[in-house]
Amino acid sequence: MTPPVDPSLNRRKLRLALRQARERARMSQREAAERVEWSQSKLIRVETGTVSVSVSDLRALMALYDITDSATRHELEDAARGSKGPSWWSRYHDVATPQFAQYLGYESAATSLHTYHPIVVPGHLQTRGYAEALLAPRGLSPERARRVVDLRLERQERMFDASAAGPVTTFVLDEAALRRQIGGEEVLAEQLQQLLDFSERDKVTIRVLPFKAGAHFSTLGSFVLLGFSDDDDLLYLEHAAGSMTGGEDLELLARYQECFQTITDLALGATESLDLIDHIKQDLAGR
Repeated sequence: MTPPVDPSLNRRKLRLALRQARERARMSQREAAERVEWSQSKLIRVETGTVSVSVSDLRALMALYDITDSATRHELEDAARGSKGPSWWSRYHDVATPQFAQYLGYESAATSLHTYHPIVVPGHLQTRGYAEALLAPRGLSPERARRVVDLRLERQERMFDASAAGPVTTFVLDEAALRRQIGGEEVLAEQLQQLLDFSERDKVTIRVLPFKAGAHFSTLGSFVLLGFSDDDDLLYLEHAAGSMTGGEDLELLARYQECFQTITDLALGATESLDLIDHIKQDLAGR
């Protein structure tokens, strides 16, 4: 059974369609808001996808922008009806920062995801045991730690759900992440097996950047690149506060796109990468 479309995706569809329609009509946000007797802030919230859109409000904008195609109108009205309600991650508001929640909205709509982490296995691929061990030094309460891990695993389940239209993903893992014994040998062995299992899924590619690759642009931090079929690419830098950049900083985005290409060129091939993961796992079993 196909899962229902998350409200954030419907809000995103409306955001893109209505912004593009306004630009085609050669209207500023202020002018469009005045024409439908809205505050400019209301239109801004609609065009950033932070609020739902009622069918009546949508029809007012479609009339203003001269959207007359019946199929398009029907599709957008369905999106408006589905734009209400919280997104799946809303119930984790106690552990997800507003910045990360915003990122999850983008991630759920992405058609491609490329990421590199120089220290640990990325959260997208973590087992429960590995995630719990990774959080242990942070001094979180048991309940808060459990909530963080639950968020991480639900995100993983949704991204790799075979019945959903998830992104094409490429994960480049540093060899250090494969050898660092987060949680001890047993937990690491389970994590390495999960990497091997995930690599068999469609749309998942796992590559390993070996120690011999030497220095490169991103030895100081991890990052995620999201690609979209209908919007600008987006860069998410993973640190304590998190930060995103897209079309507003094309130079930084391009630097990280080039960086990922360089890292991929330096990484082992897909088969060699899986062989190394399996070799490290077998070494753990032999101890």
